[in-house]
Amino acid sequence: MPRIIRDSARTERTRWSLWIPVALAAGAGAYFTLPFEPELAWAPAAAAVALAFGGLATAAEGQGARVTLALIAAFTFGFGVARFRTEMVAAPVLTHRIGPVHLAARVVQSEPRGYGSRLVLEPVAAGRLAAAMPKRIRLTVRAHSAVPEPGSWVQVLAILMPPPAPSLPGDYDFGRWAYYQQIGAVGYLYGKPKPIPPVRAETWSERARSGLERLRTRMTEHIRAIIPGHEGVISAALVTGERADIDPDDQTAFRDSGLMHVLSISGLHLALAGGVFFWVIRALFALFPSIVLRHPIKKWAAVGALLGSTFYLLISGCEAPAVRSWVMLAIMFTAILVDRPALSMRSVMLALVLVILITPENVLDPGCQMSFAAVIGLIALAEWQQAHRSEDATKTLWRRAWRYLLGICVTSTIAGLATAPIAIFHFDRASPFGIIANLLALPVVGVVIMPAAVAAMVAMPAGLDTWPLIAMGKGTAVMLAIARWVAALPGAGTVVPAWPAGCVAAVMGGGLWIALWRRGWRWFGLVPIGLGLVFSQMVTLPDILVAEDVHTVALHLDSGKLVLTAKATDKYAAASWLRRAGDERLPDEAIGGPGLKCDALGCIAHLRGVLVAVDARAEALAEDCAKAVVVISAVSAHRFCRGPRLVIDRIDAARGGAHAVWLGDPIRVENVEDQRGLRPWSARYQRQTSHQ
Repeated sequence: MPRIIRDSARTERTRWSLWIPVALAAGAGAYFTLPFEPELAWAPAAAAVALAFGGLATAAEGQGARVTLALIAAFTFGFGVARFRTEMVAAPVLTHRIGPVHLAARVVQSEPRGYGSRLVLEPVAAGRLAAAMPKRIRLTVRAHSAVPEPGSWVQVLAILMPPPAPSLPGDYDFGRWAYYQQIGAVGYLYGKPKPIPPVRAETWSERARSGLERLRTRMTEHIRAIIPGHEGVISAALVTGERADIDPDDQTAFRDSGLMHVLSISGLHLALAGGVFFWVIRALFALFPSIVLRHPIKKWAAVGALLGSTFYLLISGCEAPAVRSWVMLAIMFTAILVDRPALSMRSVMLALVLVILITPENVLDPGCQMSFAAVIGLIALAEWQQAHRSEDATKTLWRRAWRYLLGICVTSTIAGLATAPIAIFHFDRASPFGIIANLLALPVVGVVIMPAAVAAMVAMPAGLDTWPLIAMGKGTAVMLAIARWVAALPGAGTVVPAWPAGCVAAVMGGGLWIALWRRGWRWFGLVPIGLGLVFSQMVTLPDILVAEDVHTVALHLDSGKLVLTAKATDKYAAASWLRRAGDERLPDEAIGGPGLKCDALGCIAHLRGVLVAVDARAEALAEDCAKAVVVISAVSAHRFCRGPRLVIDRIDAARGGAHAVWLGDPIRVENVEDQRGLRPWSARYQRQTSHQ
């Protein structure tokens, strides 16, 4: 066995460099797992260590030593980049609810939401917020009113709150995402935003961003005006990335059918747009023989396609997967300009390096993870096909159609397998009929929708985009019908219990091992994949879940069902708990169950032989504290409730956020703030720094 590994490693020495971007991403990811915030000095120290190990790697004689030292250098550098990025985006974060407060603010982003809108504002310091004014705030406008344009100024009367924490330990952390967007508060308005004259002049970069946002808004409205109904909203989302107004039932259909990736502008859209630009420009030049014979029209087409793809990226909102795809396209078209292979595993790894160096926080973004996983899997498949391709002289129309359909099936399967662990970890869902949906929908997307979208973007300045948009709307209607049909099949959109992060890491590590190598030892990657799959089924779910408001509590009854003790006041947390438990019920459908006894004062239940009391009012504390082993109290209880082995009251929830409890000997308790650690996006860190 060691000889096989040694011979394979020697044979594939040209592939070792592909692991350096993986180590860079792992270093950035390791930074986000720390339970504390390292000092800023760690960033230059990490860079120095990385430089030292890089120098040692260059001087080392043995291949193994060089690779090991280079991987350590990349890992350390990734860690330092993430720490430096955190410092670069640092901005005040609200620590407690305030308001209503009057604010004058500049509109950064605005999007309609049903009868209201959602705004991202840059407020001007005022009153008691002057010392710790968040750089940006995100507000919901509930009243029906005109949506202010980006770059305009408004006065608002708002309630402001800290960005919400995870609904249970280890769940999605919106606060961390908001921190890197420099959003330090969220909230809602009283009334409507009132336009006011500009408080200050815009910088050139602000003018550019505002102009781009206004163009996106106008293009969205224009597309919806020409394409009516649901098809218009979806078509606009495919061009400008504005998905807020997509009907919830349609979003569910796309999600359950496995077509959700079509709604998110990412690799598929950029690749199709770039390909259409490249093919059309090259075809136009080919109409003139004198140009074809004298000039490198392929390179000219590559330049034009890169410019067109860049415009599409800017219009689409520059989301992380789209940026990754643009970087890959830029590398591909640049390779054409210098007469190099256009698509390879090295190009996707270079794209990964650029994304991590610019925005290392995207290593945690599910869209970015799924995008890279799918592309790496597809390129590995292409490399395997290239190595095993046989010459076939028969190229009949039927054979080409068969190869096209087979290609969609195979690529959909590979992409689905590559992204499934990530989708289960982040979204707790699997799409077993995704192959059917993609087989039916992707030809429509590739042949009708995206070419029509590109034609519409090119023709829009001249006012000649009506027919391309109508064609796009027809194609979108077909795709929507496919999504609804597949989503209605029995078993579509299966809810899966959450996987632990370690299991996902093992599966993805094994997948990378298979994808990045070419020889037989690649199949050793099946070992960590198998272990990850086995251990993912051995997860013990919490017996008790307590939301930050303490009034929303869920218990895992001995029957195996997760039930709420009362109507949820925190519906988002309750829905998240049910989903991560693999339960498709809505919160209102999961109230009460066999073994749970409730009255006006609270509830009691025996879980694994332990009496648990959930008290809604102080009158129940005396009796429950005398009998119960675990007491969850909506009022302060620690001072006089000393009999139970565990007490969680409103003060605990205010300090630690949501709690998860595993009954046993001993009882294990986790809370959100302990799991987050002392990080800049956590409430505990902000409270400590504000008191210093």
